[in-house]
Amino acid sequence: MYPPAAVKKGLALDPKSPRKRAFVIREYSTDVRPAFRGPALPAALLFLVLGLTILALWPGIRGGFLFDDYFNLAGLGKVGAVHDWETLKAYLSDGSAGPTGRPLALLSFLIDSNTWPAPATPFKYTNLMLHLLCGVFLVWSGLQLCRLYGLPERQAQYFALFNAAAWLLHPYLLSTTFYVVQRMAILAALFCFAGMTAYLHGRLLYRVRPKAGLIWMGAGLAGSTLLATLSKENGALLPLLILMVEFCRPRGTTPLPRWFRTLFLYVPAAAIVVFLATRIDFSPSPWPARDFNQPERLLTEARILWEYLGNLIGPRIEGAGLYQEGRTVSRGWLSPPTTLVAMVGLTVLLGASIGLRRRFPLLSLAILFFLAGHLLESSLIGLELYFEHRNYLPAAFLFFPIIQGISALPLESTRWMRPTLAFMLLAVLAFLSHQRALLWGDPVGLKLYWAVAAPNSPRARNTLAHYYLQHGEARKALEELRTARERLPQSALLTVSELLTKVRIGIARHEDFVQAARDLGNQSVDGQSITGLREIVNIAVTHGDDTRLGSEVLALISHLKQHTAYAQIPFARRLLLYLEARLLLAQHAYAEAEEKYREAMGAYGDIDSALQMVAELAIAGRYEAALRLLDTAQEVYSRQPPNTLRYPASYYEREIPQLRQKLRQAIATPPSSSDNG
Repeated sequence: MYPPAAVKKGLALDPKSPRKRAFVIREYSTDVRPAFRGPALPAALLFLVLGLTILALWPGIRGGFLFDDYFNLAGLGKVGAVHDWETLKAYLSDGSAGPTGRPLALLSFLIDSNTWPAPATPFKYTNLMLHLLCGVFLVWSGLQLCRLYGLPERQAQYFALFNAAAWLLHPYLLSTTFYVVQRMAILAALFCFAGMTAYLHGRLLYRVRPKAGLIWMGAGLAGSTLLATLSKENGALLPLLILMVEFCRPRGTTPLPRWFRTLFLYVPAAAIVVFLATRIDFSPSPWPARDFNQPERLLTEARILWEYLGNLIGPRIEGAGLYQEGRTVSRGWLSPPTTLVAMVGLTVLLGASIGLRRRFPLLSLAILFFLAGHLLESSLIGLELYFEHRNYLPAAFLFFPIIQGISALPLESTRWMRPTLAFMLLAVLAFLSHQRALLWGDPVGLKLYWAVAAPNSPRARNTLAHYYLQHGEARKALEELRTARERLPQSALLTVSELLTKVRIGIARHEDFVQAARDLGNQSVDGQSITGLREIVNIAVTHGDDTRLGSEVLALISHLKQHTAYAQIPFARRLLLYLEARLLLAQHAYAEAEEKYREAMGAYGDIDSALQMVAELAIAGRYEAALRLLDTAQEVYSRQPPNTLRYPASYYEREIPQLRQKLRQAIATPPSSSDNG
């Protein structure tokens, strides 16, 4: 219970003596001291690192929104503005980025705006401040970790400072900071770092005050895991990450009670493994919207994990950024041959980390923590293959082995060589991050850079074509899309984009629609291609007098509904029904439109979507059809689970009768304003 030094002095011979026990705790509890004890230099260096991080990254806050930012932040304006409890509940319940809805991350966006559209700068500024806060907790948890692993106090302070500084200044993690929607990843990491800090504080305290230590560990772990998971699902990995810390701890550390390890570490970690096991699906096409199956994803991720490590150990200013969907998929162990090398390499790395954990605990922890941190997003779940932000949490301790290696260099004759080398490494990281921040501060230049850097990315080629179109070079845009389609014939995005461009400039022919229907029937469903189809329908509806265009788009939608890939994906199937209803309404095919709206209501199963469809018919002056559809909407509402409603039930119970009354009043006014049934 007491430290060995206390026993040697004979102070712990009577553990029941309050005076002696208090003296022992006061004199020998050296592991539960303030974060930076002694000279103020380490604390001053921490503030210097934070200031350097601000200077290096500051140009990035001038950038704009990107890709998923629009989808995830649009909820701020769906209800007009978030200004009361009902609109707040509607906004938070609208989250669809993950199984939890990530309500805590959504709530944090209200710091910057309560409506949409909104300027990007406040969001990016908040992300930067949260990044700095993550760094502070990483220093703190790293310091506690070094103390737990038995490092001398001064060495522990500088090791923790260097590790956190390298993490804060690393250019590879800049994209997480300035890709606004990745505040979800930042908050998950923040709560994980805070949880590790609380746990490690309790772990050290446990040596002298077991009950207080267990409370710190248990409360910190449970609370932080919950908060991290509500920010992003990989926050649920925190118990597993702590388990890696315990697994690598040197011999001689006070063991924890078995019940505590089982309840707070083993069971939550096992739950993650069981969850992933339930996702095993080796069928040929488990994800119709992806061009890879589960074994192919696992093989490909082995190569990607090595690429992540390469970019973290050998940083550069910029790569292909967010245009990563053009990556080569591993179709087998030797296709490409680097797949086998990557798998064997990971196996050796894992085995070495386990075998050497007692001799090189910080090195083993860095690797095992990195691999465990990728367990959810880089394994069995059908996410896109590659994103830089997935390394934000896993890379937390990756720089400890570097500073440990520097400290082991034979430079005893020159006192300042080791700190000078460490400072030079951090200066290089700061320079690279600053250059990348300058690029991220220029939204147009950034996307053009990515477009050039990612020739095999359909999104990159589409971005370049869109840039040409915005600058009045329609022919050049079409030529870019045509060339890209020849290079990437399996891209549904490029197929739809080429057709959309022709529709926009008014040169789309019957042959173009036929060719698009044929190509889309042989291509995997792409989320952005669905967005492009919606835009084509918007143009056709806006130009409702152009019956030829409307008929062509209707024929295309009808063809896609027969294609099995679109029929298998619920969001695509119901959206096509809805788009078909809008087109029929624009073409004055009222009976057919009403029937398609009714089908779409059943497919969506959501009262808010149903009320929107009723409103569209009413706006078109088809009040009696709208009234009939309102009955269908009422049925949808009666079947919808209460916990999926955007607003409280009282809202719908008030709004539906009011809407019904308004429709009846509209029918009773001039006969010409209503249909004839």
